[in-house]
Amino acid sequence: MSREKPTTLREAGPGLRRTATHLRPYLRKETPLVAGGMLALLVEVLMRLAEPWPLKVVIDTVIAASGTDVAGAAPGDVRATLAIAAAALLGVVLVRAVAAYLTTLAFALAGNRLLTRVRADAYAHLQRLPMAFHDKARTGDLVQRVTGDVGRLKEVVVTAGLPLVGNVVTMLGMVVVVAFLDWPLALLMVTVVPLFLLAGRETSRSIHGVSKDQRKAEGELASLATETLSSMRVVHSYGLADHLQGRFAQSNGRSLTEGVRTKRLSARLERSTDVLVGLATALVLYVGAQRVLAGMLTPGELVVFLTYLKATFKPMRDLAKYTGRIAAAAASGERVVDLLEVEPTVRDHPEARTAPALRGELVLDDVWVSYTPDAPVLRGVSLRVAAGERVALVGTSGSGKSTLAGLLSRLRDPDAGAVRVDGHDLRDLTLESLRSQVSVVLQESVLFATSIEENIAHGRPGATREEIEEAARIAGAHDFVEALPHGYATVVGERGATLSGGQRQRIAIARAAVRRAPVVVLDEALTGLDEGTEAEVLVALERLTAGRTTIVVTHDLAHARDCDRVVWLEDGEVVADGPPAVVLAPGAVRAAG
Repeated sequence: MSREKPTTLREAGPGLRRTATHLRPYLRKETPLVAGGMLALLVEVLMRLAEPWPLKVVIDTVIAASGTDVAGAAPGDVRATLAIAAAALLGVVLVRAVAAYLTTLAFALAGNRLLTRVRADAYAHLQRLPMAFHDKARTGDLVQRVTGDVGRLKEVVVTAGLPLVGNVVTMLGMVVVVAFLDWPLALLMVTVVPLFLLAGRETSRSIHGVSKDQRKAEGELASLATETLSSMRVVHSYGLADHLQGRFAQSNGRSLTEGVRTKRLSARLERSTDVLVGLATALVLYVGAQRVLAGMLTPGELVVFLTYLKATFKPMRDLAKYTGRIAAAAASGERVVDLLEVEPTVRDHPEARTAPALRGELVLDDVWVSYTPDAPVLRGVSLRVAAGERVALVGTSGSGKSTLAGLLSRLRDPDAGAVRVDGHDLRDLTLESLRSQVSVVLQESVLFATSIEENIAHGRPGATREEIEEAARIAGAHDFVEALPHGYATVVGERGATLSGGQRQRIAIARAAVRRAPVVVLDEALTGLDEGTEAEVLVALERLTAGRTTIVVTHDLAHARDCDRVVWLEDGEVVADGPPAVVLAPGAVRAAG
């Protein structure tokens, strides 16, 4: 998902366009809110344009009525004019305040809705990606993309993007008005714009690239933290705390360095704009005063000029601020888009149909699978498993046992050949309907940080309490669950850490049992258990697999002997296939692992 990073805002343009293209459908759903926000923004801009004019009327009226004696008494009609001007100013300010509030509210609501949808879609997309992707990706970096990077997308669309549009409209409107008042002075006012653009181009040269480096560093930091926190038993057992703290400090330092560089560049851009605004104000004040003395401008019109100048260059200061924020957000946007553009290689094709109730007859026909080009893990494997048959897959580590078993629930698709169940090519069946008829028990019995009842129900959402308890009895888990303080409502820790290894495995077996699937895959399901626990789990597995097509991935030849048939794999090829007594005979036994 990595790509050459841009180093200038101009080079960041393609990334912004990619991000905008992906966000457009989400933004379209918020059209009423955005349209309302833009309307309120237009009203706010008009009020900004109108705000200095009551002040102009007051100044010119007072000077005209009293000459240099400003404290002198003013005629009654002048007093009325001043009262109207004051009331008009108050009205303009109130309308602008309401419009600004509505603008902020509409854009904030639209942005947060957009953010929620993008994050939900990114999370769902991650779950559609195949194991080939997740085996290579770093979990912490993916979490950073779905949480932190998606949050920064709001900068592109709402927090910075839409206000930037309003500021540009305000600036253009004010330039038009002052051009009508005194075009030479207006021309002087806009001469500073090229200087601003030049300064902005120079000081923002590396913002996008530095921001992308920062997001990458934060992703590495999140990955390291995730790995460490999920492996605390190993960390404590091997005394790795100091070593990992050193690695974390290095990653943390890189993130800090890139973050400071980003802020320094943004601050430089904003302060350069402040200097240019001061320069423009001084020029307009000096030249404008000369034109007032020459009778070409009224004092009130000069005040309007100066007010507009300040108001016009505020958008320019904001432009400097938002340029940095948008450049940083563009880096995050590209990371999210990179993720969303990863195409799932395992998915339903348009003609895929719902799987019927399966019996469980499995056929692998000349199956080839590779994780990397020119390095096949399975080499032309052909295999037939009868419905209800129990087959053990044995062989050395890396021989392709788990890869073969994973094909049955389409964790991967073969590069060549076909996998069939009851005569149906698995690729012709919808993923949901196929996987609902395959139960899997893994070596690592992963549980979720929720109740035991919910963990078991993950095997078949919608299962009744009676069905859940029946599955727990099959798994030999019912008694120990009932003995817990809250029974089936007991919430287990993250990954089931509050339960013993044997208890976790029996909950995992119950999850598989409630599925009532005709095909069961046991992938090293007994590995790592002590002798007493292993015997209990073995009984539970026998109840689970009774009458079902079962694929047993194991390195333990004693467990393989309990199967109807043994298939021996070496270097991705079937080198032996037959009854346990033949394949595992003393003279034929190879080293399994």
